[in-house]
Amino acid sequence: MSEQTSESGKPPKPKITCALTGHEYPRGKLVNLATVMPSLVERIRKDHPELKDDSFVLRQELDRYRTLYVTELLRAESGDLSEIEKQVAESLATHETLAENVEEEFGAERTLGEKLSDILADFGGSWSFLIVFAAFLGIWMMYNSYRGGGAFDPYPYILLNLILSTIAAVQAPIIMMSQKRQEAKDRLRSLNDYRVNLKAELEIRTLHEKIDHLLNKQWQRLAQIQELQLEKIMERRK
Repeated sequence: MSEQTSESGKPPKPKITCALTGHEYPRGKLVNLATVMPSLVERIRKDHPELKDDSFVLRQELDRYRTLYVTELLRAESGDLSEIEKQVAESLATHETLAENVEEEFGAERTLGEKLSDILADFGGSWSFLIVFAAFLGIWMMYNSYRGGGAFDPYPYILLNLILSTIAAVQAPIIMMSQKRQEAKDRLRSLNDYRVNLKAELEIRTLHEKIDHLLNKQWQRLAQIQELQLEKIMERRK
């Protein structure tokens, strides 16, 4: 540690040397390896075998090794890493959230034609469309049936058949376009869910390991305190 007197007369906060970089930093930017999970410490010791258990490490360096640790862990379990797994490994080190609002992001990128196709597909698959279309057909056939010779589309309603064929020919591609967009949205949603679930699984695994490590340290300290208390009791009895 190094201490210098500032111009105001107050001693500055002591700085601690990072065991990895060799530079001095304020205590708030460093992490004691005693609080880090053992598997991550072992990964750091592969590059720095002289590292002590009570050394202090810069947070940025610890985050970098955490990324390497997660990357190697995923590669050992699943082989080559995909782009999604790389994003998850980086997010664990930078503590970034991966959850996204797929609906909002996907909806903001729609063109005018895509918006119209979605609206028409939603309307074409609703009871409102069926009721309106059934009413239209009934009115058309009743009007032309009762008009007799003055009907503009007498039985067998050739013009109506042409209109129905045209609607069916146009409606099918519109529904297919909307379905393709829905499939793309579902793929984005499933990829986002996979990223979030993978990150949660890795974080839970590391959290369990860290808690076990801290509990083990705590039990060791309690055992040492108990030994000291027993020694004092034995000294008083003598």
